[in-house]
Amino acid sequence: MKVKLDAFEQSIENNAENFVPVSVAEKAEIETILAAANKTKNINIRISEYDLTKVKQKSSAEGLPYQTLISSIIHKYITGRLVDEQSILKSIQLIRQ
Repeated sequence: MKVKLDAFEQSIENNAENFVPVSVAEKAEIETILAAANKTKNINIRISEYDLTKVKQKSSAEGLPYQTLISSIIHKYITGRLVDEQSILKSIQLIRQ
């Protein structure tokens, strides 16, 4: 039986020889991170009415609940993946000059 792979699965298959097994310590650390990532905790925060309205508008445009958008923003910030699009565009303009 032939299984059809999607693009991601095919890329894994194509690069399987490049993968390196992780050590027992690294595996334990990964499992700890994954276990913590699956746990959620409710919090209460104070946020201006204006900011909350804007977050709700953005989340509606993205088609997701506003709490999920806020959680995503926080996660991207702490993992260093939250970027300021305007700053990037300004940097690109400066480089092109």
